[in-house]
Amino acid sequence: MSRIADDATTAWIRRYHPSPGSAVRLVCFPHAGGSATFFHPVSARFSPEVDVVALQYPGRQDRRKEPCVEDIGVLADRVAEEIGGLSGKPTVFFGHSMGAVLAFETALRLEASGANPPRTVVASGRRAPSARRDERVHLRDDDGVVAEMRLLGGTDSVVLGDEDLLRMAMPAIRGDYRAIETYRCPPGRRVRCAVTVLTGDTDPRTTLEEASAWQGHTEGAFRMQVFPGGHFFLVGHQNAVNAELQKELDAARAAVS
Repeated sequence: MSRIADDATTAWIRRYHPSPGSAVRLVCFPHAGGSATFFHPVSARFSPEVDVVALQYPGRQDRRKEPCVEDIGVLADRVAEEIGGLSGKPTVFFGHSMGAVLAFETALRLEASGANPPRTVVASGRRAPSARRDERVHLRDDDGVVAEMRLLGGTDSVVLGDEDLLRMAMPAIRGDYRAIETYRCPPGRRVRCAVTVLTGDTDPRTTLEEASAWQGHTEGAFRMQVFPGGHFFLVGHQNAVNAELQKELDAARAAVS
């Protein structure tokens, strides 16, 4: 496993505001169809006190010529291998939607390997791994996929209204939906670290009961914060969500001070 400098950017790792002198790290996992740039405002908010690492999955933006990884387990293997090369700063994972499940699976792998696992997984906008629904968005035609994106919000209306941009983005969007919709969580699967859940009270894809079921997936502390709004509640409550992240980062820093 090759070491990655505290100010380095790689194919997987984007640092929009490199902060090599920071004492704590936040690793951000995008949603299905999303990219590292979604977390640019988070990076701007927390640097230079925090090393904000935003993940860039294959198949999108500057990695669009690479095949999309359509299996959560395989994607978690690759992410764990990459970020396992980061320095040993206290770390918090922050994943939204599909990214929440990927953060959970990546944490499990790092805990097993001992390669700097996170202190906390912040799972946003996603039901617990064991709360399965029979969803088949990845099997719809392009119009059906776009309809789902419109329902959930969070996608730039310019993209949804531009046929060329949509055509370019669709393979990654469909591949991500296939990855998360075919994911199956084995019974009793738990991380040792804490889990904090952030959820919207009107999310059409996650009920409060499904969100609270994350408690069964951790051997550590658990808490849940409910926000007004739907699947992308965090866009309209950015300051409040950042405050929740600040709590976790402060706790991670304090644990080693």
